[in-house]
Amino acid sequence: MNYPVNEVFETIQGEGCFTGVPALFVRLQGCPVGCAWCDTKQTWDVLAENKVTPEQVIAVDGTIGRWANHDGVSLIAAFQAKGFTAKHIVLTGGEPCLYDLSDITHTFIAAGYGVQIETSGTFEVKCHQDVWVTVSPKINMKGGYKVLEQALVRANEIKHPIATQNHIDELDELLADIDLSGKTICLQPISQKARATELAMKTCIARNWRLSIQTHKYLDID
Repeated sequence: MNYPVNEVFETIQGEGCFTGVPALFVRLQGCPVGCAWCDTKQTWDVLAENKVTPEQVIAVDGTIGRWANHDGVSLIAAFQAKGFTAKHIVLTGGEPCLYDLSDITHTFIAAGYGVQIETSGTFEVKCHQDVWVTVSPKINMKGGYKVLEQALVRANEIKHPIATQNHIDELDELLADIDLSGKTICLQPISQKARATELAMKTCIARNWRLSIQTHKYLDID
């Protein structure tokens, strides 16, 4: 199965449970969720005029909004051609769960890679059972999509950006009927603001949750 890929690059995972792990980011094109603060708005639309050749999305600037069709096999070949050595693949977007990710995740795992999906939780998660699913629930966004119970139940990690107590209250309401045993809950201060960071730290200590800091922004890497 082919997927519209916006960009592929090797870096260090900057946030969540895999912070500090070398990673291959595969960013998929397409997202209707409409987050106001989104820093990858170039991935929202899959426009025919922006389609390029598969080689043109590997280790290049993805901010232009270009995309190309790839499947798992062609992406692994591209990793090898570029000499990428990371063994942890992050499928992100856009919204990767717009697509059935079963095929690509089975291909990656069969080839010996670990796989993580970063999703808003607004579309059903379809993937290999061994994939680590990170849900960053997007609540009351412009697109009008609800966070799905299926996505929350499937999640291994729930990573929630916060700025105020209201964001924590929204998360509590969302998770009220979800069995959280075996799941990691991360709070991520929005824009590393001091007030948000203090609130996140206080809440994580009180609840034995985990603080997620966007270390890639401090390191100035992708």
